Amino acid sequence: MTKTISGAILRKMILNGAKLIDLYKEHVDSLNVFPVPDGDTGTNMSLTMMSAAKEVGNCPSNNIDALCDALGKGALRGARGNSGVILSQILKGMCNVLAKEKEITAKLFAKSLASGTEIAYKAVTKPKEGTILTVVRAMGESAVKTAKKSTEMEEFLARVLEAGEEMLKQTPEMLPVLKKAGVIDAGGRGLLIIFKGFYNVLVGQEEVSLSFDDSAKAGDAKFDEAAHFDFTDLAEIEFSYCTEFFVINLKKKTTEADIDRFRESLMNIGDCVLVIGDLSMVKVHVHTNEPGVALTYALELGEIDKIKIENMLEQNRALIGQRKEELKPYGLVSVCAGEGLTHIFKDLLVDHVIEGGQTMNPSAEDIAVACDKIPAKDVFVFPNNKNIILAAEQAKVLSKRNIHIIPTKNVPQGLSGVLAFNPDDTPEKNEKNMNEAITAIRAGMVTYAVRSTQVDNFDLKEGDIIGMDQKSIVAKGSEVEKVTAELVDKMMDNSVSNITLYFGNNVKEEEAEEIAGKLSRKYSRCDVDIHFGGQPLYYYIVSLE
Repeated sequence: MTKTISGAILRKMILNGAKLIDLYKEHVDSLNVFPVPDGDTGTNMSLTMMSAAKEVGNCPSNNIDALCDALGKGALRGARGNSGVILSQILKGMCNVLAKEKEITAKLFAKSLASGTEIAYKAVTKPKEGTILTVVRAMGESAVKTAKKSTEMEEFLARVLEAGEEMLKQTPEMLPVLKKAGVIDAGGRGLLIIFKGFYNVLVGQEEVSLSFDDSAKAGDAKFDEAAHFDFTDLAEIEFSYCTEFFVINLKKKTTEADIDRFRESLMNIGDCVLVIGDLSMVKVHVHTNEPGVALTYALELGEIDKIKIENMLEQNRALIGQRKEELKPYGLVSVCAGEGLTHIFKDLLVDHVIEGGQTMNPSAEDIAVACDKIPAKDVFVFPNNKNIILAAEQAKVLSKRNIHIIPTKNVPQGLSGVLAFNPDDTPEKNEKNMNEAITAIRAGMVTYAVRSTQVDNFDLKEGDIIGMDQKSIVAKGSEVEKVTAELVDKMMDNSVSNITLYFGNNVKEEEAEEIAGKLSRKYSRCDVDIHFGGQPLYYYIVSLE
């Protein structure tokens, strides 16, 4: 039985947790309760864990602090959607504790789970019980109690999983929407699948072998310089020479221990060290100011081949010369899906539009990269989807810009916020004006039910057309036109003077014009406009103001 977890075992646990959630992501997706095509909890958690696992897989050290650093950064950069962001915070809290010791005991693991729970709860503005948060809290509480009685890691983690499963079964009693749909919480299931992957390594039930992307399979793409360094800041370069080579025809006396010592020697003269291979061939990558010393160390193991040494300082000077420009005061970034909506935002002078929305949640890193590409001191971000807001907030940690998140939950709010922007105002004044502007918009969507269920007092069948306002489903039927008209009617009051319909890629312009004509005749005091949005999933996005 195992009393402590070493760095090598921890690495396998992380990789296997990522592997398992990737295998069962579709099952987790199917547990999403709201009957619209946004069942992506499993996908988001899988992408988050795959990003973390990639960082861990590339970590040159088996020291627990190094692995925790890689795990935390990878999860943060890959965090997608609310479920992914919360997962990244759970892992961050655990890493903060685990990184302080050289081996992991049951008591240390319990303490890390408590830390992960605390940080995850803090990451959510209004935590809801009956979610992944409740499950991780139950696991943390069980871990603390179990660690006092059991020091065997297999038994300890088994009991933690049991506590999580028991709490997961109770989630339908905490959230009525789960009970009506007859499912447990998707995020909680995803978390337990990941921890099951951890547990399987301890009991020897799983071999860990992961492939993350096609680029890593061709031409040693994962050793490409872009994978290790961001050339946008010359001041960050401590080691000037990117040095890569192979060690071949290793000497008969060379052992695996010699290769490990070689790796440690490289870490003393540089960073971004990768020494991968076996006694038949070793692939080496290091950033160093002493490439000759690195080659000398390698000659003690065998012959060296395919040497490549590049001056990163000179490369960076050239890139900076190409890209250098003065920063403008402001930049705007918007998230949306649909060719037409993208053009509308760009016509309103939005600098960068990230493709995303339901089922396509951009990660925190995607948003940060988009902001960094804009030569502006302050950048305003419009998520335009409630499931992207947390990831956008997380992007603040990753970006070099001063990011201001305008918490838009839909495209109409995003457009209203953009229109409220004034380049002559201060960032604080703009943020205030934008936040006020988005509250004046009423938004609705017309889509279809992806499964049969009961929600918001509607008995829905798969394929039903449904109309939703910003809070709930308010209309259903079999015809898009009738449901759209009913949705507008439910949202309408005497204060509305403008109705705008953004039609999706499954709607013809003539059909949109026909609905607009009927609405114009019914609400003669209102101006009715249509625009091609091109959005998937939604027949219409409706805006009333």
